[in-house]
Amino acid sequence: MGRYRGILVAIDGSDSSIHALRQSFKLATNEKSSITVVCVVPAYEGDLNLVAVGNIMESIRKPCEDALSEAKRIAKAEGALIKTVCEEGEPHERIIDLAETENCELIIMGRRGIGHLERALVGSVTARVIGYSQRDVLVVLSNADIGWQKVLLATDGSKYSKVATERAIDFAEEYGGELKVVSVVDVPAEFYGEAPDAVEDLINKARGYVEDVKRQAEVAGIKAETFVREGETYKAILDLAKEQNANAIVMGSHGRTGLKRLLMGSVTEKVIGHAPCPVLIVRS
Repeated sequence: MGRYRGILVAIDGSDSSIHALRQSFKLATNEKSSITVVCVVPAYEGDLNLVAVGNIMESIRKPCEDALSEAKRIAKAEGALIKTVCEEGEPHERIIDLAETENCELIIMGRRGIGHLERALVGSVTARVIGYSQRDVLVVLSNADIGWQKVLLATDGSKYSKVATERAIDFAEEYGGELKVVSVVDVPAEFYGEAPDAVEDLINKARGYVEDVKRQAEVAGIKAETFVREGETYKAILDLAKEQNANAIVMGSHGRTGLKRLLMGSVTEKVIGHAPCPVLIVRS
């Protein structure tokens, strides 16, 4: 325990964000973390000289204040201690800045259902928080609980995956869970005919990645099962998560250098958008 001394939960009043808040209480208890809850209202861009600007700002802030009041009510009912903050400005910037100010190592955000997928993906606040923040981000969908009994770790052998591996092993060890480790070979179909040796080399490298993780897990006394899949990366990860009834998916993020791809529908974002369980993006 103690991976996250502080947790920041971003809410917007939606059912999905309130569910994420409720889930954060259990995690915070286990981690012995403090919880800060933030709601961000957009900055007013109208004429500040208007006589009615005070009324306008009050109207703009009301949904935020209502959401935070509900958060306080829920926390009190569940015996949780929280600090609430109403911020104004660009949502992802305010969330990231507050995480830094409050020394929160983890940011928790809710995810709406598949019906809201377009809003949940391209250009979303979540994508920008993942892209710009140096904190871990846990995305919780509206009908799933946070759990670590079966952790699916996706690895590509990169330094980002190695950081995610350490976190996944840490959680599995602390919560008595097991690891399902997958590496996906995603190449165009024509590669199989034009460069079969190259494809086989990629498959062998993928086997090496997952076996390396398995060895690390076994040293920590954790049961680990490995998988090498071929196909579109995000689909392979999601299919395996469903097959194995994973409680969480853990992935590394390529950070700012991959932000454009993230906002255009990267593997990370597609996994988050369609995942059947919470997704932890490891940055720190």
